[in-house]
Amino acid sequence: MSKLTTLLRGLAVASLTLLFSVAHAQPAPYGTPITLEAATKLAVGATAEARKNNWPVVISIVDSAGQLVLLHRLDNTQYASLDIATGKAKTAVNFRRTTKALEDVIAGGGAGLRFLRVDGMTPLEGGIPIIVDGKIVGGVGVSGVTSQQDAQIAQAGINALLGK
Repeated sequence: MSKLTTLLRGLAVASLTLLFSVAHAQPAPYGTPITLEAATKLAVGATAEARKNNWPVVISIVDSAGQLVLLHRLDNTQYASLDIATGKAKTAVNFRRTTKALEDVIAGGGAGLRFLRVDGMTPLEGGIPIIVDGKIVGGVGVSGVTSQQDAQIAQAGINALLGK
């Protein structure tokens, strides 16, 4: 067996292992939908992080059913970010995990590429499920800067909501 074949088999096994862990993890159950008051608190924290860094973004918050609760666009944010942020938030709720976890599976190639065919999925970092008392009450998605920065803003919003 050549070194290339061994390497390709190793990558395929790693990709399948990651796919299996994403598909079979024990995520939090769904809970009572996030309220507008809680979503506003989260948005205020996320907005503060975005403004601190001078990042124009859209912050989208959906409830535990993936329905829009709050959409906030900072000035000078690209229009495409409206749909992208909401897609990230819905994906985080529907798959009960961060969009970064799904992005990583796809980046691994192999069997993970099957996720590209799932309709309504936005596998770009920046979407995080909102978990309160061990239950998913909603999701937050951010878009407008790099995906890593989007996730930083989303996490800042969740931290504000949870008093961290």
